[in-house]
Amino acid sequence: MDQTSRVGIIGSGSWATAIAKMLMNNVDTLNWHFRNPKHIKLFRKYGHNPNYLTSVDFNTDNINFFSDINHIVEESEVLILAIPSAFLKSLLQDLSISLKDKIIVSAVKGLVPDENMIVGTYMNEVYNVPLDQIAVISGPCHAEEVALERLSYITIACQDVKNGREFGNLLNCAYINTSVSDDIYGTEFSAVLKNIMAVASGICHGMGYGDNFQAVLMSNGIQEIKRFVDTVHPITRDIKSSAYLGDLLVTGYSQFSRNRMFGTMIGKGYSVKYAQMEMLMVAEGYYAVKSIKEINDKYKVNMPITDAVYNIIYERISPSIEIRLLTEHLR
Repeated sequence: MDQTSRVGIIGSGSWATAIAKMLMNNVDTLNWHFRNPKHIKLFRKYGHNPNYLTSVDFNTDNINFFSDINHIVEESEVLILAIPSAFLKSLLQDLSISLKDKIIVSAVKGLVPDENMIVGTYMNEVYNVPLDQIAVISGPCHAEEVALERLSYITIACQDVKNGREFGNLLNCAYINTSVSDDIYGTEFSAVLKNIMAVASGICHGMGYGDNFQAVLMSNGIQEIKRFVDTVHPITRDIKSSAYLGDLLVTGYSQFSRNRMFGTMIGKGYSVKYAQMEMLMVAEGYYAVKSIKEINDKYKVNMPITDAVYNIIYERISPSIEIRLLTEHLR
């Protein structure tokens, strides 16, 4: 992959916009899919995404916009999936062009509902994309800080390290530093789980728990993530690296974290439905906790934080009761 590679982004939210900003430093032309043609028209008119990260200006002469999923797939060698996991299946259901020769990059950080699969596994099993052509973007990197060009570190996980390194080079710039891993399962599951931990952090913040407790919660959170990913995909990995622990910390603590924001509203007493209505962006942790709970019915990993979040969100148990019970499991 080089600057002449045909790269396409599927998604039009803040994370997709941040990825586009990174790529535009290194590619000659970018393909970009927006589901709503009206948003494409506004983007062309004003030179920025009309709904997300509106401070980021783009040279639209170097962007090919698409609203037809088959058209962008046909015109791209590398496809970056940057949409909420809940919408992935419906978006791809109209696809009639094979993906098996494409490099597929997951920037979803969520599980495909119903199937309860990470995106890499879903693309491999449903769309026959070879595993060595699947990559995952992971690590502590909020879209808002990319927009501000604050130094950030990203890990590209791919079983074919050469493919991972080449894609990472398309993101590298003055404010983005990329590294490569071969752990597509661990990094993607960790990215899912950290959203659940961030919801838990937000719930506790909304209830008035302080920094001392939050530190204990996050340290238990990374242990819970390690237990799960080591059980589901047992390989040697350093859970303390930025792709795992770093991603957890920024999502659990940051003001930009939509999952923490969602949890904070729940902790303050808002209903799940109201919190979802108030947020303009999807909190992946809401969907993830149900999927992880169902997956863990098979593995039986000890996951008290995940169980607590599930009970609060789906079983409608009072946060004050559930978090008090959780505190007895933390060390």
